[in-house]
Amino acid sequence: MDDLDLLKKDWKKQEKNLPHLSYDEIYKMIWKRSSSIVKWIFFISILEFILGAVLNIFLADEEYWQQMEKYNLTEFTILVYVFSYLITFYFIFRFYTNYRRINATDSAKKLMKNILRTRKTVKHYIAFILISTGIVFLITIFLMLRNHAVTATSEKNMEFDTTQWLIFIGGTLLVLGILLGIVWLIYRVIYGILLKRLYKNYKELKKLEIE
Repeated sequence: MDDLDLLKKDWKKQEKNLPHLSYDEIYKMIWKRSSSIVKWIFFISILEFILGAVLNIFLADEEYWQQMEKYNLTEFTILVYVFSYLITFYFIFRFYTNYRRINATDSAKKLMKNILRTRKTVKHYIAFILISTGIVFLITIFLMLRNHAVTATSEKNMEFDTTQWLIFIGGTLLVLGILLGIVWLIYRVIYGILLKRLYKNYKELKKLEIE
């Protein structure tokens, strides 16, 4: 018998001595991991909201609101704040309910369903952030341009020619693309790792159910 056969024989002996986990033990391990991940998603969303609120308080000083008034953006800015806070509260509540559901889950099938539901909620949240950021950016630029056009007309200033407008629009879209790319990357890092681990748990549950 050569060395390879001896190694195989020794490995088989060790494998027999290893403890074999039951279905319930494996399920409980996956359930605990999933519950922990969803809890972190919930906590991170709260921290994100608090950080955003603090930044808004410190950045939106008197000078900031004077600039908003100058471009007739005060009402729009307040509306954006209110809408974004309401939607964020909604998603935080969804993350909390997802966490409660997983904590109360008593079967692998329900846990799989709740994992998919949580992943879907997070993806909707990230999509909302990206879409709302793009819409707010474009509306802000439009309102600033409209205010500039009114001011230029009243002061009889020269307006942009076609080439200048094309350069401006191209630059605006480039800035928007970079902004959305940065936002997507940040959320990809923050939530992407957790979602990947959560999906790994889903696949392990699926394999457990098949076996």
